[in-house]
Amino acid sequence: MRDREKAEAKGRAAEFVALALLTAKGYALIRRRYKSPSGEVDLIMRRGDVTAFIEVKARASHDEAVTSVSPTQARRIAAAAAHWMAQDEIANNGTCRFDIVAVNSALIPSHVENAFDGAY
Repeated sequence: MRDREKAEAKGRAAEFVALALLTAKGYALIRRRYKSPSGEVDLIMRRGDVTAFIEVKARASHDEAVTSVSPTQARRIAAAAAHWMAQDEIANNGTCRFDIVAVNSALIPSHVENAFDGAY
């Protein structure tokens, strides 16, 4: 398996465990791998009136995963979220936030709510 294929497989596995964790916490999946003209969001999930735009990061440790979201990447995620909210009345009228699910090398996820501000 080539490096690119390994990275994609690792990302899919991380997304799977992130989705399992969030579902267990009562979130409903709205959209997976949402792409807009200005960015993308790994998972869009909702619990109650909260729409969470989730970035899934797989790294050796949870801290590395959380700190790997750059300001540029956060801006792109926020731009994609704004695009989504323009089309989704529930998200537009409810509470939205930006979360990270950090997945370590043992595929153990941790959920960081309000991990970054969407206004960069």
